[in-house]
Amino acid sequence: MKNFTFKNPTKIIFGKGQLNTLSKEVSSFGRKVLLVYGGGSIKRNGVYEEVLSQLTQIDAEVFELSGVEPNPRISTVRKGVELCKKESIEFILAVGGGSVIDCTKAIAAGAKYEGDPWDIVTRKTMVQGALPFGTVLTLAATGSEMNSGSVITNWETKEKVGWGSPHTYPQFSILDPVYTFTVPKDQTVYGIVDIMSHVFEQYFHPATYAPIQDRFCESLLLTVIESAPKLLEKLDDYDHRATILYAGTLALNGSLGVGYRGDWATHNIEHAVSAVYDIPHGGGLAILFPHWMRHVLPDNVERFKRFAVQVFGVNPEGKTDEETALEGVAALSAFWRSLGAPTRLADYGIDDAQLETMADKAMVYGEFGQFKVLNREDVLSILRASL
Repeated sequence: MKNFTFKNPTKIIFGKGQLNTLSKEVSSFGRKVLLVYGGGSIKRNGVYEEVLSQLTQIDAEVFELSGVEPNPRISTVRKGVELCKKESIEFILAVGGGSVIDCTKAIAAGAKYEGDPWDIVTRKTMVQGALPFGTVLTLAATGSEMNSGSVITNWETKEKVGWGSPHTYPQFSILDPVYTFTVPKDQTVYGIVDIMSHVFEQYFHPATYAPIQDRFCESLLLTVIESAPKLLEKLDDYDHRATILYAGTLALNGSLGVGYRGDWATHNIEHAVSAVYDIPHGGGLAILFPHWMRHVLPDNVERFKRFAVQVFGVNPEGKTDEETALEGVAALSAFWRSLGAPTRLADYGIDDAQLETMADKAMVYGEFGQFKVLNREDVLSILRASL
C-alpha cells in the first residue's frame, strides 16, 4: 500500500423523508437555481413537485434544463452552461441518476470557463473553479453523488470521455431509497452491475498488500450479491433499495481505492463501445467484464482465486488454482445472467463491423490498465470474445 491523502467533502443526507432538508441546504448558496434532470420520470414519481416545493420555501428563482441523456452529451452540457451564464445561476441542483449528475458537473465547471466545455472534458484545460451544486439521487448505480468524476459523450465525434476535478464534488447529496422504488427492473439490474464493476475496478489492483481495502471490496460485493436477487423480487422493498443505494455510493466515493491505483481498463473499453453504439453503460459492463477477467487471469491467477473463494464461495479443494479462478469468473457470469443482464454484444445487435473503430477509440490515450496493461490487440481480443 502506497502513501495517500484522502478527502471527500460531499455531505451525504440519507434516508426516508430527507428531501425536507433541501431548502436549508440550498439557501446558503443562493436563490438563482438551475434544476437539471432527465427524461421526465421525476415528474411521474412526484419527486419534481417535492423539489419545487422545497425551493419555493426559499423563494428560489428556478430555471430548468431537462432531457439529459442516459449517456449525457456535450451538446446538453453546452445548453446548461449557456443558461448559467445568461441567467447568472448561483446553484445547480441535479435530480436524477448518475448521468444527470455527470452532466451537472460539466455544466458547473463549464460555467466558470470562457471556452468550450469539451475542452474541460478532454483535458485541454484545467478546471479552475465550478458553480456549487447538489444532488437528489433517484438511481443507485454510478456513485457520482459522492465523487468528482464525470463521463460525457460527444455524439458528433463518437467520443465518450471520463474526467474529473477537485472542484466538481457535490456540496451535498440527498439519498432517499423511496425515490428509487419506481426504477424499472432492467435499469435496476444495470445499476447493480455498475456498482459491482466499480468495486472490481478497484479490487483488481497491482498492490502487493492492501488487506483492509481488499476486505472492504469483498464485503461490499457479498452484500450486493445477497441483496440484489431479493430486491428484484420486490422492487419497492425499502431495506434492499437502501442497501443497494448506499452500496453504490460506497463503491466509488474514493475510500475503496486508497493506497493504490485501480485498473479501470474495462470501463475504458465500455466507453468506446457505447460511444459508437450508445448502449446502456451497465449492460456493456455486464458483457465485457467477464471477458476482461478471462483475458488477464493468467497474469495473476492467485488474485482471481481469492476472488472466487472469498466472493463466490468456490471450494478450491481438488482443483488447480486456475480452475478455481475460472470457476469464480463463471459464477459471476451466471449471477449477472440470473439477474437478467445481457451476456453478448449481439444482445444489442452489435457485430464485428465496428470492432476496429471501437479499439481505436479505446486506445486514444495509448495503452491502459493498472492490473494488466492492455494494448490494441488485447482490446480486440476482449471485444471479439464479447460478440
